[in-house]
Amino acid sequence: MSEDGVRGKMVVHGRSLFDRGYTCGGSGNMSARLADGVLVTPTNSCLGRLESNRISKLTWDGELVSGDPPSKEWALHLAVYRARPDAGAMVHLHSPHAVAVSCLNGINPDNVLPPLTPYFVMRIGRLPLVPYYPPGDPGLADATGRLAARCRGILLAHHGTVVAGSDLDDAVFTAEELEETARLFLMLRHENFAVLNHDAVEKLRKRFG
Repeated sequence: MSEDGVRGKMVVHGRSLFDRGYTCGGSGNMSARLADGVLVTPTNSCLGRLESNRISKLTWDGELVSGDPPSKEWALHLAVYRARPDAGAMVHLHSPHAVAVSCLNGINPDNVLPPLTPYFVMRIGRLPLVPYYPPGDPGLADATGRLAARCRGILLAHHGTVVAGSDLDDAVFTAEELEETARLFLMLRHENFAVLNHDAVEKLRKRFG
């Protein structure tokens, strides 16, 4: 896909995520890998009102090539791409149910959400928790990058989600699945709920990776 095509897809996905309440105000950001750099949504921009020509284009050293100044989380995006050469896009959302889960006491930091549905296992699998860092902190990028090499989705304590995918569609759909599973978990956590057993999870992992 051409750079203009990728920019246009970022606008479409941003508006869709915003309109459905996955992010609000100027929160959240997304990016896409190009052959000669990376596109990142601009700082203080609303995902529901992105303008394709104002999306930031960065070199792999983080230098601004064109567009508005990038999100303060630009280093987080670059860290994920360095850890995941197969990733073509990344989405970082402050989606409400996932953020709510990230604020709970007693969650397992190695794997926050249980395997409630096959779709969560297929798209995300294991979901680790990164301890709290202030937004834009270099430590946040470093900690997330270390986990991204072996995880498609990551939860940031008191902050939001980070999801990498093969392209923008894949990353957005996975971020949506993560938020949906967080919503189900909050609905069920005080109930006597069942999860997929080990054999079911392993079959899904072998079939879908």
